[in-house]
This record gives sequence, C-alpha cells and structure tokens, in this order.
Amino acid sequence: MRLSAGSHARLGATWDGRGTNFALFSANAEKVELCLFDSQGRREIERIELPERTEDVWHGYLNDVSPGQLYGYRVYGPYEPERGHRFNANKLLLDPYAKRLAGRLVWSDAHFAYRAGSPREDLSFDRRDNARGMPKAVVIDETFNWGRREMRPQIPWEDTIIYEAHIKGLTNKRDDIPPNLRGTYGGLSSPAMIKHLKRLGVTTVELLPIHAFIDDRMLVEKKLVNYWGYNTISFFAPEPRYAQDNPLDAFRTTVARLHDAGIEVMLDVVYNHTAEGNHLGPTLCYRGIDNASYYWLKPEDPRFYDDFTGCGSSVNLTHPRVLQMVMDSLRYWVEVCHVDGFRFDLATTLAREKHGFDRRSGFLTAIRQDPVLASVKLVAEPWDVGLGGYQVGAFPSQWSEWNDRYRSAMRRYWSGEGSLIGEVSGRMTGSSDIFNHDGRTQRASVNHVTVHDGFTLADLFSYNSKHNEANGEDNRDGSNDNHSNNCGHEGPTDDPAITALRRQLRKNQLACLFLAQGLPLLLAGDEVGNSQHGNNNAYCQDNEVGWVDWSGTGREGDDLIDFIAHMTELRRRFGQIRARRWLDGRRSDGSFGVLWLTPSAEEMTQTDWTFPDGRFLAYVLAPVEQEQAPIFIVLNAAPEEIGFNLPKLAEYKTWQQVLNTTEVQQKPIDFASGAELKAPPRSVLAYAGLS
Repeated sequence: MRLSAGSHARLGATWDGRGTNFALFSANAEKVELCLFDSQGRREIERIELPERTEDVWHGYLNDVSPGQLYGYRVYGPYEPERGHRFNANKLLLDPYAKRLAGRLVWSDAHFAYRAGSPREDLSFDRRDNARGMPKAVVIDETFNWGRREMRPQIPWEDTIIYEAHIKGLTNKRDDIPPNLRGTYGGLSSPAMIKHLKRLGVTTVELLPIHAFIDDRMLVEKKLVNYWGYNTISFFAPEPRYAQDNPLDAFRTTVARLHDAGIEVMLDVVYNHTAEGNHLGPTLCYRGIDNASYYWLKPEDPRFYDDFTGCGSSVNLTHPRVLQMVMDSLRYWVEVCHVDGFRFDLATTLAREKHGFDRRSGFLTAIRQDPVLASVKLVAEPWDVGLGGYQVGAFPSQWSEWNDRYRSAMRRYWSGEGSLIGEVSGRMTGSSDIFNHDGRTQRASVNHVTVHDGFTLADLFSYNSKHNEANGEDNRDGSNDNHSNNCGHEGPTDDPAITALRRQLRKNQLACLFLAQGLPLLLAGDEVGNSQHGNNNAYCQDNEVGWVDWSGTGREGDDLIDFIAHMTELRRRFGQIRARRWLDGRRSDGSFGVLWLTPSAEEMTQTDWTFPDGRFLAYVLAPVEQEQAPIFIVLNAAPEEIGFNLPKLAEYKTWQQVLNTTEVQQKPIDFASGAELKAPPRSVLAYAGLS
C-alpha cells in the first residue's frame, strides 16, 4: 500500500530511507490534508487525507515520498474566532516541524483567514486559496558528515566572552571575504572572520535569529524588511536567505568550522511569539492548525490574544504539545546542528503560567531536567512587556541573564552622571544584589553596554537623541532612555577634541566591560567604531545602516581591535575577574576578597561612599590562586585629573601598570607600593601587584 497509518511518535516529516512519515498535532481539528507540490512549489499535485489520529496527532506514511518533496497542510475545523478557533482549509499551512523551507512569502489578502476590509474584520471568512504565495516545507535527509575531528569547544562559563552578531550584517561589507560568501553562513566561518574573532579573544558567537522568519507586510510595503529576524515562522528551519543552496548543511558546515577554531555558537531564539501577530494577522501556520492550543487567548474573550510580547500575541508554553515543540526544537539545534547554547528573547513569556511568571513553570522545569540541554549555555532576556514581566535575577541557577542594570549604570557613569560609585561597585563585581542567591555565581550576569537593540558604542557617544527617521515611523520607535552623551556635537564631527573624547569614552566602557565580574558581551562592530547614524532600532535596515561598516579598521580613532585583544588577555590573566565565588571585604584574619579604597589608599567608610557627586572608584581584587597577582583597578569618570596612591600590601612591593585607557599603546610600567600617581580625566587604570 502506498498510504499507511504510520506513527504519531515523531512530529513533522520523517524520511526513513524508504518513505516519509507525516505527523501533525491539532487538538481541535476535524480533518487534516497533506498537500504535495511540484518541485517549483507552484502547482499542488495531490491532496491526501491523513488517515489516523492518535493522542491529537494526525499521521500517515507515504512509501514513495523522498527528500526534496515540497508539502504543506490544510486543516479543517470550525472558524469561530469568538471561541478561539480559526480553522480555514482554504489556507495552505506550514508544518511547525519543517526542517527546510522553499520559496518566499508573497504578500496578498489571501493569506488572511478573514475577508480583508470587511466591516466584520476577523469575524468574516475568506475562501481564497493562498498556496501560490506561500513558502513550502521540504522533506529532508538529516544526515551530515561532521568528520572525526569536529569537537565542541565546551568553554567554561567563567571563561566565556560573547560576541553578538547578525549573519548578514557581520560580513556583508568585509573586503577580505569572497563576494559569494558575504552575508551568508559561510561568511561567518571564512578564514578572515575566524582570524578576526580569534584576534579579539572572543570565545562564543551569539547569532541574531536564524530560525526562518518572514518580512512583515507593513515593512514590505515601505520597501523595508525584518532585518533582525525577530519574526519567526519556523522553529526548526534555518533561514534560507543566508545560504546559497542547502541552508541546513550550510549552517552545520559553519558550526563545524567555528568549532575547529575553538569558537562556540549560540543562537538568539524567539519562542515567545510568531510572525502571525494579533487577531488581524495572517494565517500561515500555528493559527490555522490549532489557534486555541498554540497561543495565549484572553479567557474572557478568546477572540483576542494575551499579548505579553508587544508583538500581538504570545506562544502558550503551558500547553504540553506546545512545550514539546519548543523542547524538540532546542534539542534539534543541539543534537543535529551542534549548537552550544541559546539566548532566549523575552524569556519571561516562556516561563509564564496562568498566574504569571513562575520559576517552577513547565518550561523552566523541562529545561532543568533535560539531559541534552544540560550541556549547553542558557541565557535569558529576563523581561517581557506583560504585568510582572521584569524578572532580572529571578531565573534558576542553570541560567545566565542579560543584566540591563549593568548597562544602565555604566552608561550613566561614563556619560558624566555623578553619585553612582555605589551602584558601579556592585555592577563591576557581578551584581551580587541581584544574583547572589540559590547557589548562583557571578556568571549569572551577562554584562553589556551595547547590543543589537539600541545605539552602537560609537553612537552612544555621538548622539544625545535617537534618529530613526529611516524606519518610516516618524522617529516614534526605539527607546528614548539611552543615557548617551554626544560629547558636545550631535553626530559626526572633525573636531579633534570631540573625536578624542569619544574614543576615550569608548575605551573606558570596553575596559569596564572586560574588567567586570560576570560574562562580557561585545556587540559586533563596536571594535571598529561602527555607526548606525543615530538609529537605535535598526530592525528593518538591511542596508548600510544595519550592516557593520569595517572601514574603521586600521583608522586612528575608530580601530579598537588591539585594545579589546589586550583586555581579553587581561581577563584571562587575572582569574579573580572570572571568579566563581562572591567577594567579601576585609576578613578577621586580615585577608580580603575586595578592598574598596579612597584616593589616599585608605579603606572606604560609609562617608566615602556618599561623597557628594563622587566619580572616583578604586579597588583591589585579591588573587584566587597562590601564583596569581592582585589587580588594582581605578575608575575616574571625573572631567579632571585626580591624584591617588597605590595600595600598600605587605607582600607586594611593586605595582605594574597593565592598563591606561588614555594611552595609545599599553606598555607595562612599574611603580613602588604607595607611590603618588595621577588618574587622568575620564580614565580607567589597572595595576598588577608584584612581590
């Protein structure tokens, strides 16, 4: 028989070497049809009703379907939005478990289950077939030759240095990458890019979303695109626009080459919402398969969605099959693609139960016990826009979290705001006030000053206000709370004094980032003065605005590659920066973990901490191992020079300068213990104790 019952055990399209098993979850459907298409995806050549339903999984096996076959689904059921059901069999739907997509979404009103323009809005019903403009799922063969040499780097948490990058934006303007590889998965793992990453000293590349996504209709009509990719339509398929041929194999080849170079790969994943949006959004996949299961619906009126994400709807991980999909997706990227970790966009949404965020939610519990995910890095963006959404510090000990408290404090400090030394001291030592509980250590804090969302580092000190006019939203989009400082002129300038100050402040931020306990996250392009011309929300700018401009490489005032390499080397040299135990001050036996010192090298008192408009902070971190040296760090955010004394520690007669952000070249200079020195205006200094 050509068609048989098959199995419900594995969702998606599974080729076993002889035929393909198709399995689709839908609790509320009445019938499911598998639609097969020609090789171009233009003509539907056959519809086959899946013959069996087991535990709400519709399934069937076709013994003559092999890899390369294009397919989709039509799902039958009630169209009753007021009850949460939006079935419309006129709409071809993507398989949620599709491992590869063919074709692009071509926007038309046919993609909406309701009649666009009807006064009844989504309560109306549309009978047009949308198949011609839909991407199609592709049956694949998952086998891949990783080679005997491919091994995961397995960088310890405390040694991790993260580099956040966009696949296309990172390489599209690099002249040392072959033109056919620029903007692709292959470009990321090109010899030139790997050499650059190794030179910087980063250990882990964190990629903006590569799950297949679509461009919003609103953006397409403005001739823009969803450049960042936070508009997921498939949680298993790699985005095809970054590959010339087979995106899955292209991505896996890139992972293998990065692993060979000792570099980890993390994915920024968006499981909190999908590209289908709110109740007036298109019907492309989950909405038409089982809207009431996949999404959070308002209990009092299930026609509408609970929107914790600001994107129109929220994926409901309290449903066991939806949770299964997310867990299957995570395991797939680890087991099949050898990914080393994940950064979860709006992670609070994933951990919501009916009463709100829950540290014992089904999602966090499933993650905690999963043996596959136990070996990878998990990083939360610990907030969403719903009630009680800000949860920095609330995730379990298995997780690290983006620490926006670090970002805010350091931006305010180096933009010139005073009376922050208490806050800055906590942020530089791992934010114990946030993370020191439940056995968590400093690695829980992912420290960052700039990320994809917001100003670049160059723009942070070039613009006081956002300039997002190119986004077509009258500059209303993007944050107004930037804590930036244009140093006296808005935008580019040839004024040498302003240019020098901007460079100095960039170096100070980078120095603090790598000297701070916790995990540093560096935004791609910040090392070469990349600017987005004041745009702090370049999500739709797939052009010169959004791409990294590498022209600053080798240019005085812009190129900080060697400086960052020096900072990553210092971080490796001083193990106390990468500490795994929380610091304490002076102990009863006279030893200490950290000593906070006044400019005269006296231990600080409460009066010193409340010094009016204080902008000077100095401290010693004791070595954690006997053969290591202490490091003395000085942060002077004041606009004037401040005199200070080097500490007097019995076993260290000399202090060697290992960092001075006001100097072009970092040269070691020895000073006697207790020596009187000057901290230049707006500078970061560091000294190693020598016995």
